[in-house]
Parts: sequence; C-alpha cells; structure tokens
Amino acid sequence: MNKDKLQDPNNEKQAKQDKLYLEMAHVWAKNSYCKRRQVGALIVKEKMIISDGYNGTPSGFENICEDENKLTKPYVLHAEANAITKVAKSNNSSDNATLYVTTSPCVECSKLIIQAGIKRVVFTEKYRVEDGLRLLERANIEINHVKIKD
Repeated sequence: MNKDKLQDPNNEKQAKQDKLYLEMAHVWAKNSYCKRRQVGALIVKEKMIISDGYNGTPSGFENICEDENKLTKPYVLHAEANAITKVAKSNNSSDNATLYVTTSPCVECSKLIIQAGIKRVVFTEKYRVEDGLRLLERANIEINHVKIKD
C-alpha cells in the first residue's frame, strides 16, 4: 500500500523547514536597496545556511538599483547570483544544497544554480517569465512553489 505523502512525517518536517527558511529569505530580502522588487536567497546544506544573498549592486557601487526611468540597472545582481558567488568565495560547497528564494529564478540565475550543483529550489512567488523554471526542470532540479502567507 502506498503511503500518502501528506501523512509522511518526514515530508511534514521538510515542509515546515521549507516555510521557515523561506520566511528567513523574506526577512533577508529587506536588506535590498532595490525599490521595484526586494528578493532574498539562502543556500542550505545539511540543515545549515551556507550562504545568503539579496538583489543589489556589486560591492563598491552605489546602493541605487533603479535608473532615472525607474528601470532596474543592468548591473544589478540577483539574490541567487549573490548567494552563489558568496558561497564560491567561501570554503563551502553548494553541491546537493537547497536554494530558498523569495521569487522564482530567471534563466540566467537558473544557469548558475545548475552549475553550482544545487539540487533543489524552493520559492514563494513566481516570476512573470518562467524560462528559468523550465531550465531547472530540464536539469532535473527539484522545484517547489511554497506559499508562506494566506
């Protein structure tokens, strides 16, 4: 007899952890100076946060993400890219890790996710363009859309 996933205590525990890490990613997003959209990301491996990131300008640049037309400047880094490059500079490895991000990844960030060896992506809000999600599916990366608020 097949066990119902909803009654599996391991799945319930994972779902609870997913929501908690997503809530933390939402708090981390508040560090962003971007006005149009604030995005936060956490990379978790073996129940430890090994990296974090939020969208913003590169180190040493002014903390202004939008131009005079209120469009995002082309050199603004996405939260996922910041978290992945931060872990790359550390002694940690993102191989087989989970990425928690407040908004689903774009196609450029999805390429980085694949190359970083991340095996699972959990997010709360779908980005208007879903090319990134399709690329992650093609790479057999587990994707979970989790709503943390009603």
